[in-house]
Amino acid sequence: MIPSPPAPRAAPRLAAPALRSPSLPVAVALAAAPGVAVLQSKAMAPLALAAMALAVLAHRRARGAWPWPRGGAVWAAVALGLWGAIGAAWSVAPAHSLRAGAGFAAAVLLGGAAARAVAAEGAAARTRLARWLALGLALGLAAALADQLGGHALRAAVRGLREAPATLAFGLKPAAAVMAMLLPLVLAAPWPGWARAALLGGGVAILLALPGESPKLAALAGLAAAGAAWRAPRLAPRLLGAALAALLLLGPALLGPALAAAAPRLAATLPHSAAHRLAIWDFALARIAERPLLGWGMEASRALPGGREGPDAATLDRLGLTAPAQRAFLLAPGAAERMPLHPHSAALQVRLELGVPGALLAAALVLLLGRAVARAAPHPPAAAGAFAAAAVSALLSFGAWQAWWYAALLLAAVAAAGLPPRSRSG
Repeated sequence: MIPSPPAPRAAPRLAAPALRSPSLPVAVALAAAPGVAVLQSKAMAPLALAAMALAVLAHRRARGAWPWPRGGAVWAAVALGLWGAIGAAWSVAPAHSLRAGAGFAAAVLLGGAAARAVAAEGAAARTRLARWLALGLALGLAAALADQLGGHALRAAVRGLREAPATLAFGLKPAAAVMAMLLPLVLAAPWPGWARAALLGGGVAILLALPGESPKLAALAGLAAAGAAWRAPRLAPRLLGAALAALLLLGPALLGPALAAAAPRLAATLPHSAAHRLAIWDFALARIAERPLLGWGMEASRALPGGREGPDAATLDRLGLTAPAQRAFLLAPGAAERMPLHPHSAALQVRLELGVPGALLAAALVLLLGRAVARAAPHPPAAAGAFAAAAVSALLSFGAWQAWWYAALLLAAVAAAGLPPRSRSG
C-alpha cells in the first residue's frame, strides 16, 4: 500500500491582513525616513504625505468609513494655514502665501486623518510600527555617522559628485533634526530596556557628533521632556505646551531687549552661523515693527524689502559682532543675507508673516498639542519627548512652512498616535 503524500501546510495568514493594515505604510515610512533624510531631506515630503494618504485609504477600505480628523490641535493648525492663505490679500508675496497656506492646511487635514487611522489599530500593528521605527532610526543614525566620518562621500555619491564640497556638511543638519525628533519615540519600542537605552544613548552621542547646534539641543531637550513626562505623564506635556505658547506670544517682544543686553557680551565668541543668526533676528524684529498687526504674509520672508542685502557695519557694532573673522564673513558681498528665505525661528516667522492673529493661533496650537499628549497619547513620555525636540528645531532652525519639515512633523505626530501604550511597569 502506497502511503498518501502529506497534506500541504496552510499558508501563513499574515500577508493579507498585514498588507491591508492602515499602519503599514506609516511603519514603512518611519523605517525609511531617517535614511531618506540623510540622503536627501526634501524627500521627506513625498515619503510622509504618501504614507499618510495610503493609511487613510487603507482605513477606508478596511472599515468602510473615512477617518475624519478631529481634535482642537488639528483645527488650530488648519486655521493657521487658512489664515496664511487669507493673508495673500495683503502679502508682499501673494502667490507664495496662498500656496503655502493651502498646502499646509491640506497636509494637516491629511495628517489628522492618518493619526485617527493608526490610532484605531490593534496591538500587533502598534508593535510593528514601533519596531520598524526603532530599526529605521538605528539604520539612519548609522548612515549619518558613516557619512560624517567618511567626509560625506555617501551623500556626494547620491548626488553624482566625485568629491564632497565643503557646503555638503550642512545637509546633515535636517537629517539630524528629524532623527532627534523621532529618537524619544524609541521609548515605546517592544525591546528590552537595555536595547532601548542603547539606541537612545547611542543616538544622542551620534547626534552630538553631527553638524548643527540645534539638533544637539533638540536631542537633549527631547530626552529631558521624556524624562519629565515619565514622572508626570499628565502634567509635564501640559506645562511644555503652555511654555511654548508663552514663548510664541512673548518671544518676539522679549528678543529685542535680550539681544540688546546679552549680545554685545557674547557675540564675539559665537561661530559664524550663530553670528549670522543674530543679524537675521535683528532684521526680522525691525520688519515686525513695521507691520505689527497683520504681518507681511505667509512665506513672505523671502520677499521682504532689503532682505537680500547683507548687514552693515553699524548693525554689527550694535550687536557686538566685533571679532575680525565674524565681520569679514558677515560683510563679504553675498555671504550673509539679512533674511535668507526665513528667520530661522518659527516664533519670529509666525509673528513676522502672520501678525498677531497668527501668533495667537500658533500659541493655541502648541497649547492644545500639549493637552493632547497628556490626554490621548498612548505613550506620553515618548510623545512629549518628540514634541519638545521638534519645538527646539522649529524655534532655532527651519522655515515653518517648508514642506519637508512640516511633513516630518506630521509623520512623527502620526507615529506617536500609533505607538503601543505605555505599560504600568514602564
